[in-house]
Amino acid sequence: MAGSDQEGADQSTLDEGTSSTSDGQQLESAREDAAGDASQNQESTEESPQRSIRDMLDDEGEASVFVNRDLVEPDTIIDEERIVGRDDQLESVVSFLKPTLQGNRPPNMLLYGPAGTGKSLIIGAVTQQIIELCQSKGERFGVVDINCQPINTLDQAVYELVQTVAQDVGTEVGVPETGVSTKRKYRRLYELINEHYDSVIFILDEIDLLVGRRENDEPAYSKLLYQLSRASNTNEIEGRVSVAALTNDPKFMEDIDGRAESSFNPRDVYFPDYDANQLREILENRRDAFRQDALEDDVIPLVAAFAAQSHGDARKAIDLFRGAGDLADERRDEVVTEDHIRESQEEIDKDRSLKLVEGLTTQKKISLYATAAVAYHSSRTGSSVPSPVGFKVYQWVTNELDADQMTRETYVKYVKELSTYGLISTSRKSRGRGGGMYMEFTFTGDPEAMMTRIVDDTRLEGIAQQEELLNSVVNAQLKEFHKE
Repeated sequence: MAGSDQEGADQSTLDEGTSSTSDGQQLESAREDAAGDASQNQESTEESPQRSIRDMLDDEGEASVFVNRDLVEPDTIIDEERIVGRDDQLESVVSFLKPTLQGNRPPNMLLYGPAGTGKSLIIGAVTQQIIELCQSKGERFGVVDINCQPINTLDQAVYELVQTVAQDVGTEVGVPETGVSTKRKYRRLYELINEHYDSVIFILDEIDLLVGRRENDEPAYSKLLYQLSRASNTNEIEGRVSVAALTNDPKFMEDIDGRAESSFNPRDVYFPDYDANQLREILENRRDAFRQDALEDDVIPLVAAFAAQSHGDARKAIDLFRGAGDLADERRDEVVTEDHIRESQEEIDKDRSLKLVEGLTTQKKISLYATAAVAYHSSRTGSSVPSPVGFKVYQWVTNELDADQMTRETYVKYVKELSTYGLISTSRKSRGRGGGMYMEFTFTGDPEAMMTRIVDDTRLEGIAQQEELLNSVVNAQLKEFHKE
């Protein structure tokens, strides 16, 4: 037995030794494989080293077609030598604001004309010069400039003015955005101005878009113009005050309150469209935004031609100029070509109408959404929307949202206004003898894309979730309209 046990022990030892040897060989083999893989990976890494973030940023900077991109940014205040085709307007604005330098109150102004015709450019260039001249004499001239497009109410507008002044002078806003009265915000605005400025100009860009919430009330822009233009006369502002209202549509003055009109009483400055030659000169004056030889010879003429087709809008020309350069940079191209211009123009055409939607008031968004829903859900051929049907769907949407409901006339007015942005086209139709007239709306772009953008920006998401119900409402109203 003892010998048998010993043999078993020896065999066990032998098996363990054999197993150990086998395991050792496998381990060694695995190490060799791993070393081989590491060697291959190292070789691969050496062949194609990973570029650092700094390297990529440096490369992109070296490859850029721009040397001074600010020159083709929309809000850049440019040197007066670069201003083109606006001699009369420049002279008028200078003459109106010159009394500020003589210690007198300048008149209020209404700068009007199509988009992109230099209204902001001219008022910005002149006020910048006045700031510098006043500083040289130890006087404090304030420029309080806001864009009214994204602002829905008077209260929001006054807060925006307070915030703008506070940022300019480097102090606290001093009032919360919500939870206090508009009157309290006005008081804070006047406090800041009296403390930091000897004279001030309020520049209210796209003033006509500041309508307010309720149509049956005086428009918010009327109330704002009234308060600001009389603030000096009532001694709420101790220094000299001027108000400059900028608009694409001077007809907004027809809805202004009589007191506001009398108090505002502006001097008018009209800005016509640029022609193709002027657009070309504007772009030539900003050529140095790009590296030398970074523009093909046909680039500027092509940009000017595209902009001339858009009613002479210089802002669109500059946006296209910059967009083409950005596209060249994205592709690491050293020269901006016609192809960059054409592709950039296609992107602008596609995105512009959708971006415009973001700045509309809530009521205009609801009106547009209801109208787009008819075009999108209609089972009939074509996408034209009869205004009576659009209004019925608008009523249904406002009821579902428990929102304020405008009259049919106001609904039609809102939708017609959208034609000025190029979102829709309008035409007047007859229902036949004794049937009366109505407006017909046709979308220039994709109505579904409009609806999606509006839903992203407002409380209409609940309506979008009722797609089947909305579809049935639309087609029921269309059926009723065409049956009558």
